Amino acid sequence: MTTSPAFDDHPDHPDPQAPDREPQVRRPRRRNRRIVASTILLVVAGALSANTAMVNSQDADATGDSTLPLDGGNIHVSQDGPRDAPALVLIHGLGASTRWWDPVVPMLARSHRLIRIDLLGHGRSAKPAGGGYAIPQQAHRVGQALDRLDVEHAVLVGHSTGGYVATALAGQRGDLVTALALIDTGPRMDAFISDGPVGKLIDVPVVGQLLWRLRTDGIIRRGLSTAFAPGFKAPQQLVADTRAMTYHALTATSRASDDYLAERPLPDRLTPLGKPLLVIFGEEDQRWRSSSAASYRAVAGARVELIPGVGHSPMLEDPPRTAALLLTFTASVPGGR
Repeated sequence: MTTSPAFDDHPDHPDPQAPDREPQVRRPRRRNRRIVASTILLVVAGALSANTAMVNSQDADATGDSTLPLDGGNIHVSQDGPRDAPALVLIHGLGASTRWWDPVVPMLARSHRLIRIDLLGHGRSAKPAGGGYAIPQQAHRVGQALDRLDVEHAVLVGHSTGGYVATALAGQRGDLVTALALIDTGPRMDAFISDGPVGKLIDVPVVGQLLWRLRTDGIIRRGLSTAFAPGFKAPQQLVADTRAMTYHALTATSRASDDYLAERPLPDRLTPLGKPLLVIFGEEDQRWRSSSAASYRAVAGARVELIPGVGHSPMLEDPPRTAALLLTFTASVPGGR
């Protein structure tokens, strides 16, 4: 019997030889795709979560021989110059180390007992995954180190975050600190410009830990670019110092600096201390507005010096000029020469 066209087209009598209807094919495929997509998302989320936990928990012991066992971990110390000369203590900034002072050491060590300290979490000092990174704690640790080295009086020089540590120590130990020199240390939060796109991403949860895990020398250099005037190339050793840090040490120190400054502007902290003060700023600082250096003039007797053509790190960008300013300053401080 021949099948009629009418029978072929009737919806209640489908042709058994015809392919399945389109909805009957697509629904299972859509479900499968959703299952695969959900599985992939779960795997990625799990991997990111595991990476975040791992990066946050990383720590490291101190390295090298010149270390002191102090509260919270061993601290690396470098010394140059005559041991009986006036003590000049150099404290580096965030993500840096004692090596950031290398260019000025030969000039300063001729007349001073030069002491450089790697803060906790930096350089060759210990990098614990726990606490100990608050500015007052870092300052207390520097004071302990100087006591162990039999230093009774010292002029402190702090670069950027190191300036907060120096200021905190002067507040804790007025008997120990005779004078302060701050290099490109932001005086208040509204003077901050930027630490660049890499610096902004580092603090973003999950994203920051992933970026840290995948960091390359190129990424680190981009992050360091705002630490200098445009066009200045960071030496490879500085890149290596940052690479050697742990994510926790970097971010905990950064938050500690912000907390310290947000609690009270630096000129307000320095005024009651009554210590001789030198402030040095690079005119082309890309992290803190150089014009904000003028706010330090509120501190009685403060000397403020701006260096043209220099960014956030004058001791690296113009070592002779920076050393000359420091030596002139220390010579004016009783017992500083």
